[in-house]
Amino acid sequence: MNTTLAVPEISPLVLQMSPAIEMTDEQFFEFCQQNRDYRIERTAKGEVMIMSPTGSETGNRNFDLLLQLGVWTRQNKTGIGFDSSTGFTLPNGAIKSSDAAWIKLEKWNRLTPEQQQKFAPICPDFIVELRSPSDNLKRLQDKLQEYIENGALLGWLIDRKHHQVYIYRPNQPVKCLTHPSTLSEESVLPGFILNLSTIW
Repeated sequence: MNTTLAVPEISPLVLQMSPAIEMTDEQFFEFCQQNRDYRIERTAKGEVMIMSPTGSETGNRNFDLLLQLGVWTRQNKTGIGFDSSTGFTLPNGAIKSSDAAWIKLEKWNRLTPEQQQKFAPICPDFIVELRSPSDNLKRLQDKLQEYIENGALLGWLIDRKHHQVYIYRPNQPVKCLTHPSTLSEESVLPGFILNLSTIW
């Protein structure tokens, strides 16, 4: 008899820091380096959000996603890709990481080497979030919207739990696809097709 255990949603631990403690960008970077076992983000209000590591199954699916994006990035040569351990400082001051990100090469090259080494002050052109069974959907939807409001050209939120994909673009309503087999967006990622058969 097969039984599927329901996985409870886990909210990140949110620490209210300001105004009692104000960390500079440099101090926050060092704080994250000293706590590398966690995924840590900072909101535009200065709240520190601490999330547990991804479960093994979701990590495997995310590896496949990164592999597909990485192969295309190497062949296309117009941008560079980033994994889930990469933090970016958005224009609104928030420091966020996504499961996968991609930035146009000319945009990335405008940063100084010092800026590129830490939480680069740049919003990725493309980001992907892969929802794990314990992730809160509304929190991820808000995160994708924040990326778009800060300059991202395209965002994909892949909800494996319900086999749906939410597509975010600037100045357009969010589009929801049910159980698509592939994803693509020629205007941002020409020639890239994400095969979802190994991600569902």
